[in-house]
Amino acid sequence: MNLLTTSVLNGVAVLIKTLTLFVLNKILAVYLGPTGYAALGQFQNFIQMVTTFAGSAINTAVIKYTAEYHEDQNRQRAIWKTAGSLVFLFSLIFAILILIFQSQLSLYIFHTLEYQNVFVWFAVFLVFFNFNTLFLAILNGKKEILKLVIANIAGSLFALIITSILAIKLHLYGALIALSIYQSIAFIVTLFLCYRAKWFKFSSLFGKIDLEITKKFSSFVWMALVSAICVPLSQMLIRAYLSREFGLAYAGYWEAMIRLSTVYLMLVTTILGVYYLPRLSELKMLDEIKKEIYLGYKFLFPLAVAGGIIVFVLRDWIINVLFSPSFAPMQSLFFWQMMGDALKIGSWILAYLMLSKAMTKLYISTEIIFTVSLLVLTYVCTQVFGFEGVSIAYLVNYGIYWIVISLFIFKPLK
Repeated sequence: MNLLTTSVLNGVAVLIKTLTLFVLNKILAVYLGPTGYAALGQFQNFIQMVTTFAGSAINTAVIKYTAEYHEDQNRQRAIWKTAGSLVFLFSLIFAILILIFQSQLSLYIFHTLEYQNVFVWFAVFLVFFNFNTLFLAILNGKKEILKLVIANIAGSLFALIITSILAIKLHLYGALIALSIYQSIAFIVTLFLCYRAKWFKFSSLFGKIDLEITKKFSSFVWMALVSAICVPLSQMLIRAYLSREFGLAYAGYWEAMIRLSTVYLMLVTTILGVYYLPRLSELKMLDEIKKEIYLGYKFLFPLAVAGGIIVFVLRDWIINVLFSPSFAPMQSLFFWQMMGDALKIGSWILAYLMLSKAMTKLYISTEIIFTVSLLVLTYVCTQVFGFEGVSIAYLVNYGIYWIVISLFIFKPLK
C-alpha cells in the first residue's frame, strides 16, 4: 500500500478522530476548566509511562518484525507469541503494584486522596489497554490499513461517548475514569477485527517466551522506555513548574495548547506511524531510504506547516468555540507553538529512521539530551519572556534537535 492510499484511508480516521476530539475538548473545557485540564494532563502522562513499562514498549518491535517477516507467517507468529506473553506478564505485575500503591500515587499526582479510586479502575483495565495497543501494532505491521482505520475510529468514538458522559456527570473524576478505561473497551472492537482475519489465531498470542526474540525486542524496549520516561516526565515537570511559577490555571492553558497541537497534527503523525515505520523497516538500500524520506518532506512537512498556519489564523475562534473564553491566556502561545510544531515534524521524518533501524545509542542519547535541554530552556525562556516562554523553549529545542539529527542520522547506515 503506497503513501497516497495510506494517507487517504488514515485521513478518514483522522478526520473522525479530530472531530471527536474537538467536541471532547469543548466538553472538558466547560466541565473541567483550566485547572482540571492540568490534572488530566498529569494523569495522562502517568498512563503513558505505566503502559509503556507494562508492555507497550515492544509495540514498535512488533510492527518492525511483523512487516519484515511478511513472507514468513511462522516467524510472525513466534514474534506475536513472545510479545503477547510479555504484555500479559508485565501488565499483571504493574496492575498489582498500582493497587498496592494507589494512595501514594494519588497524593503524588493529584496532591489529594480524592481521586484514589481512579487508580483502581486503571489497574483493573490495564491488561486490556495493553492488548489493544498490541493488536493495533500487529495490524500495522501486517499493513491491514482498513482494519487499523476501523479500530482507530472505534477508539475515537468510545473516547467521545465514555468521556463525555462521565465528565458531564462526574466532572474531573469522571474524565479521569474515562481516561483509564476507554481504550480497554475499544479492545473489544480491535480483537474482533483481528479475529476475522485469516492469519489470526489465539494460540499465536500466548506461550513460552522466546529468549532470542526477546533479545531482538531489547533495543526497541530501551528506546521506548527512555521515551516513556523522558517525554511524559518532562511534561509533568513543566506542568508542575508552571503551576508554581504562574498558577495551576496556566499549566492548564499549556495543556490545552499541546492537546490542540496533537489534534491538528494527527494526520501527519498517524501516517508517520502507520506508513513510514513499517516502510522504512522494509527498506535496506540507503538510496531507497533517502527517497522515502524525501517523499515525507515533499508531502507531510507542507501539511504540517499549512495546518499550523490555519490554526494560528483561527486562534481566537478556536479558543472561544473549541475551548471557552476562560482559556484566553493561551493565545500568547500560538505563534511559537505552531512554528515549533513544524520543526518537530521536520525532525520526526528523520527521527523515525532511528526507530525503524533500531539505532539505540543515537536514539537514547538524543532523547535524554533534548529532554534535559527542553527543561532548561523552559526555565530560562519563561524567566525572560514570561508564560509564552514555554512555547519559545519548545520551538528552540526542536530547531536544535532537527539540526543534530540531520548531522548524525545517516552515518550508521553507511
